[in-house]
Amino acid sequence: MGGVLLVTLGAELASAQPQGAPGSIYTCVDRSGRRLTADRPIPECLDREQRELSPSGITRRQIGPSLTELERAAQDAQNRKDAEERARVVEERRRERVLVARYPDKAAHDVERAAAVQLVDDVTAIAEKRIAELKAERKKLDVEMEFYKKDPNKAPMTLRRKIGEVDDSVAEQQRFIAGQDQEKRRVHARFDAELAHLRKLWDAQRVPPTMGSASAVPPVGAPPARAP
Repeated sequence: MGGVLLVTLGAELASAQPQGAPGSIYTCVDRSGRRLTADRPIPECLDREQRELSPSGITRRQIGPSLTELERAAQDAQNRKDAEERARVVEERRRERVLVARYPDKAAHDVERAAAVQLVDDVTAIAEKRIAELKAERKKLDVEMEFYKKDPNKAPMTLRRKIGEVDDSVAEQQRFIAGQDQEKRRVHARFDAELAHLRKLWDAQRVPPTMGSASAVPPVGAPPARAP
């Protein structure tokens, strides 16, 4: 019964192989070292390479061994990985083209860097103005606290609460300004890295084609070069 199943499985696998031209001859050496020949893909050689020959004995093609399920899964995974890498490279090249179109030279890049830094400075200036307003308000509150200099605990709760709120607001604005300083450093770091990449792209654009590459493609209509 086992032999029948193996023969049946081999026949099914053989029928799954792509069929060659009429009159093709298939030949291979099986795992026992026997050279086999048939008029269709040979089931005994599904795990190894076999050749398809024309009636005159010329090799038409070589048929690779059939893959196992695990091998097919690994091959599919590798194919997906290769496709993802190709897509990544294509996307990277597209982004480079967009980047060069946006910044054709350093002057254009400097303009945008300055605009990004100015935006951070504008936001920082608003926070600094707010701190100045809070400090002016704090001075007014300090004048009121002069009446309770000897015993500040006697000052009204509303006055003490206002002083606490002003101090908290000043501290908050100062933390915000410190964050903006870090943001400005991040902006410069981003533009520095981008500029380094752009310099390579600009240099690549300025490199003239080599004589070899220029002579490899003859002008349209030119006669073909003759071998010496």
